[in-house]
Amino acid sequence: MTPNLSEILKMSIPERIMWVEAIWDSVAMETDKKRPYTLSDEQINILEEEMAAYKKNPAEGSSWEEVKNRITGK
Repeated sequence: MTPNLSEILKMSIPERIMWVEAIWDSVAMETDKKRPYTLSDEQINILEEEMAAYKKNPAEGSSWEEVKNRITGK
């Protein structure tokens, strides 16, 4: 039996996470069958250039904290 929303909200957080994972997996499986996602050559080239730049100078980029602070305005 599939629980309704009020039953789900009574579940523990780990139980709710398991439901979310199951739902996400089912969506991903259907999406993969209908429209598998592939990168274009241009996207692959951009990623390769970014990876090469990172390998050349890994200290040049920003940390996640710096990026997050810029996004949130802190």
